[in-house]
Amino acid sequence: MTTTNSAKPILVFDSGIGGLTVLREARVLMPERHFIYVADDAGFPYGPWEEPALKAHVIALFDRLLAEHDPEICVIACNTAFTLVGAGLRAAFPAMPFVGTVPAIKPAAERTRSGLVSVLATPGTVKRAYTRDLIQSFASQCDVRLVGSERLAPMAEAYIRGETLADDAVRAEIAQCFIEQDGRKTDIVVLACTHYPFMANLFRKLAPWPVDWLDPAEAIARQARRLVPPLETLAPGEDIAVFTSGNPDFSTCRLMQGFGLQIESNSRTNR
Repeated sequence: MTTTNSAKPILVFDSGIGGLTVLREARVLMPERHFIYVADDAGFPYGPWEEPALKAHVIALFDRLLAEHDPEICVIACNTAFTLVGAGLRAAFPAMPFVGTVPAIKPAAERTRSGLVSVLATPGTVKRAYTRDLIQSFASQCDVRLVGSERLAPMAEAYIRGETLADDAVRAEIAQCFIEQDGRKTDIVVLACTHYPFMANLFRKLAPWPVDWLDPAEAIARQARRLVPPLETLAPGEDIAVFTSGNPDFSTCRLMQGFGLQIESNSRTNR
């Protein structure tokens, strides 16, 4: 076991606050560790970004984050970011372990009975070659529909902060996930954005029929736990949240406090 004197925090990164789903699971599996949650709210949402610009942005951001926080590992709790920049991050920072988030296509293919699987994601994740390679490698025997929503991640951010969403607006975003074909129906929807699990109960209410909404957060946390040495006792310090804008709104601050996160003031990350 590692002693507490040498303990480093776990850095969890997302484009916004959706990665809190992963943080929640990671805390369960690594209760002795402390966490730094980084929300790139200055760059959110990632979906509309051009790929070269987003890749350069994320790598430059991590150059500062690693220097400032010196984490044990980094968990990239964002499908859009990791499917594009994961290899680039590992090449740029070879000494730092990165745990990535990718669409849970393999477990979906293993669980489906109808053979009809939908992947609900951002447009960026949908168009990645990485995503299509996962389908080819693990779900070639299934009919996989990729559904890229431009609006759902911002809607999820609002929902997480306590805002009310119109049922019809949410229903319109998930409608394309549901397919009937030759007497079969979609039975699994992969939630390929870490924001979406916060809306799972709303999705269940509005779905035209029951499906398995597949949340990858626990699997990501398990992989992180495998890479992090256990500690003998609780690590010193506290869990903090960093916002790249340096200016989270009041509802976001309350949400972070509800998660037991202290917001880092005057962050240098947005410079």
